[in-house]
Amino acid sequence: MHSFKFSTLRNGFLVLLFLVGFSCSEQENESQEIVQISTIDALMQGVFDGSTLLSDLTGMGDFGIGTFNALDGEMTFLDGVFYQVKADGKVYEPDVHTTKTPFATVTCFNPEWTRPVSSVDYDGLKDTIDSLKTSPNLFYAIQVKGTFSYIRTRSVPAQEKPYPTLAEVTANQPEFEARSVTGTLAGFYCPPFVTGINVTGYHLHFISDDAHFGGHVLELELQEGTLLLDQVATFRLLLPEEGDFLDADLTEDLSEELEDVEG
Repeated sequence: MHSFKFSTLRNGFLVLLFLVGFSCSEQENESQEIVQISTIDALMQGVFDGSTLLSDLTGMGDFGIGTFNALDGEMTFLDGVFYQVKADGKVYEPDVHTTKTPFATVTCFNPEWTRPVSSVDYDGLKDTIDSLKTSPNLFYAIQVKGTFSYIRTRSVPAQEKPYPTLAEVTANQPEFEARSVTGTLAGFYCPPFVTGINVTGYHLHFISDDAHFGGHVLELELQEGTLLLDQVATFRLLLPEEGDFLDADLTEDLSEELEDVEG
């Protein structure tokens, strides 16, 4: 697998420069970066076979979100630990040496802003983050630790070949609800020019403090918590060099379908 630095996206063309990776322990001497495995449009098209071991991701960051081989649940990566919320609603800790991911976004979390937040819903949380961002054209890693009076999440069931599209999978997605739960939101804001590469705007996952509840966030009401925001200006894209990714039709604009998938 090759490692690339994403420089610009213009008129559908990507300019990619070779870049060598680094671990979080080396970050103090390097520029921070977001590392992504594959593209969201490939996942939308049913490219669900894992291309990267979780153990490899730990050399790229200690924080992130994604999914697992065959689309087997939602990934939350916090403080170097992977949590897997499967379609049964339970939370598992996968074997990092045998489990692969077809799509993930990770970074070394090093927040510049820390703010108390209370009595906000999902839109209110987004507004708070928007007020802190330097620019909508940069990347932001987001973490919120707190007590949630209500939160609604979803996961996705593992798939078998021939794989359906992601939209077909999420049309019958299991959803979960919790009230008065403490835990952590984790995810990213990605700028609009990475359409087709990642989820633009906000994409958050959740894991409860007792690791009994989590998933992709659909709705929330934050009673009280702390927002930590990390601005990142470097984006590195790692593309699979074998499997279904090579034959996927990535020429379509799937923006509307992705909005339905994200909920």
